[in-house]
Amino acid sequence: MTATWLVGLDVDGTILLQDETMSPGVPEAVARVRDAGHEVTIATGRSWMATRRYVEELGLTAEYVVCSNGAVTMRRVGDEWERWNVETFDPSPVLALLRDRLPEARYMVELASGQRLYTEQLDDWTLDGGRRVSFDELAAEPVSRVVVVSPGHDEEDFHRLVADAGLNEVSYAIGWTAWLDIAPQGVDKGTALEQVRAELGLSEERVLVAGDGRNDIGMFGWARARGGRAVAMGQAPDVVKDAATEVTGDVADGGLAVALDTLPAPAQVRAGE
Repeated sequence: MTATWLVGLDVDGTILLQDETMSPGVPEAVARVRDAGHEVTIATGRSWMATRRYVEELGLTAEYVVCSNGAVTMRRVGDEWERWNVETFDPSPVLALLRDRLPEARYMVELASGQRLYTEQLDDWTLDGGRRVSFDELAAEPVSRVVVVSPGHDEEDFHRLVADAGLNEVSYAIGWTAWLDIAPQGVDKGTALEQVRAELGLSEERVLVAGDGRNDIGMFGWARARGGRAVAMGQAPDVVKDAATEVTGDVADGGLAVALDTLPAPAQVRAGE
């Protein structure tokens, strides 16, 4: 079996600080792991449009990148990228439920093509090439995700909403800036990383993932089930830490770099191990 590790890294709160600068030591640690021969990639809730710059800034050479909480996986083709796997669902039922409970919220959907449709502009969204539409137009075709932002509601409000609305036909995650991100049922960062691992033919037990949010719990469970490593950032909520196999330092203190520096080079792994 190959001694190469598949390393899947969350972006916000793991690679990046809140001001979108790099966590201390992370570029250097990522470069060391990459140059040692491991497959280092990103697994994020961000769209590809908002992710590509960090693939380039970190000098990642990975063939695949996981975006939109696992609903979209990109594949490198020469100097370009293609949408290798896209999971979609009919957003009509969930949008109807949410509109009834959050009529003042701002909504955005991502189509299979990557285009974004939104009801109102928000500074936190990457909407280049997007189109503002009426609420009813959001459900005109299948989507890979629904994002809901409701100013004035916090994370606990979203948890209550999910419970009250009975969102059991879709997967959901609550981002670190307290928005609700809804994906197709059974889809998360872990399901996408498993497709990547299998496609690359990498060992099940040599996977390391790192993150800090509830949307990382799925990939933590995936790594744990395979005997791999699931690293929670020091500032992560307790529910995220409980899902991990280990906890590193806070993002502000370079916790990801510390975790990455524990990975051996493939040459250090004994043959047959």
